Amino acid sequence: MKLIKLFCLLAMPLVIAQQSTRFIYQVTQTPDSTNTEKKTELAYLDTDGKRSLFYAENSLKRDSLMDRMRATRNFDREQMQNLRSNLQFTIEKDLTNQSLTYRSRIGRDNYSYPETPVFEWKILPETVKIGDYQTQKAETKFGGRTWYAWFTQEIPFQDGPYKFSGLPGLIVKIQDAKGDYSFDLMQTKKIAEIYQPLNRGQFITLSKSKYIEMEKKIQKDPVSFVNALRNSGRGGGNRPPIDPKEMQERQKRMEAEIKSRNNPIELK
Repeated sequence: MKLIKLFCLLAMPLVIAQQSTRFIYQVTQTPDSTNTEKKTELAYLDTDGKRSLFYAENSLKRDSLMDRMRATRNFDREQMQNLRSNLQFTIEKDLTNQSLTYRSRIGRDNYSYPETPVFEWKILPETVKIGDYQTQKAETKFGGRTWYAWFTQEIPFQDGPYKFSGLPGLIVKIQDAKGDYSFDLMQTKKIAEIYQPLNRGQFITLSKSKYIEMEKKIQKDPVSFVNALRNSGRGGGNRPPIDPKEMQERQKRMEAEIKSRNNPIELK
């Protein structure tokens, strides 16, 4: 019995070490520059200290719902629509070399690009307590915006929401100078492992410049762009032709969605 207790005590640090941490951020954004209404949702940053994954809370909920629908064979489009997100991407970071992989969809296909962002952080003398953490202010320029971050050395992860990383501690809060985007840490909890999104097909890997070029093309003419992908075989293979009425409805939805995303987090 004493040996069993001793083994359990020795094993406990290993179990704790294998745990991951989930940092829950409130994301506030103004994706439409013609509409000052703020969009707010939650996003998760899962990390084990070596790698991390940033993604929308609704992505996890949609995956869980999809699993249930597959099990019951009962697909409810309205429920899926209610879990739409303005954060239609995932960002996986390799924290050992501060590189990342950005994954998203354009049209009906999955794309990804690798990136090693260069953040020239300027650490400022200003300090403030945010929630339970003592934080210090820092400044950087990224994606055509000036960003102000508040980080804490009480959490020794050189990481943060979205693509941000490289400060000597976790980023508790970060916002751009215009106030269009902000990320605020709301909660922290232990999890068994980093979330693995459902695999909905293979990803086409591009350079970041090629990805941005494709985004611009679909913004100009979404339907023609999707049709070009279908015809080239990159739109999912030999899919059946879409009904003209359905195509018109899809075009209207895509155009409205694209118009509402005219103020991206990265302006360049």
